[in-house]
Amino acid sequence: MTDGFMGPPWQMDWRLDALAAREALPAHVREIVDAARAELITAKDPYFRGIETDVGLPDGMQVRPILSSEPKGARAVFFDNGKGWLKYTFVPRTEDPQIVVEEIFWQ
Repeated sequence: MTDGFMGPPWQMDWRLDALAAREALPAHVREIVDAARAELITAKDPYFRGIETDVGLPDGMQVRPILSSEPKGARAVFFDNGKGWLKYTFVPRTEDPQIVVEEIFWQ
């Protein structure tokens, strides 16, 4: 156990239906999802708040809030040039902060 707020890499948990949807994706798409996951768990701020904070993300990937009226609410990371997205929330607990993936979609 550490003193104070923990930092990256963050823990990531998947809802069972989101994990099943991920496993059903084609292998090349799962690789893209894994790259998005790597970006999220290593980000200093998994909510990518501020101006152009997601500018360092790989091409074809961006993070946006689901509702602009909820600054600490759910986010979507769009991947594969907008063909897919992953909806997540960040639980910034002092002990064991984590990202929770709620939904995944790709077409």
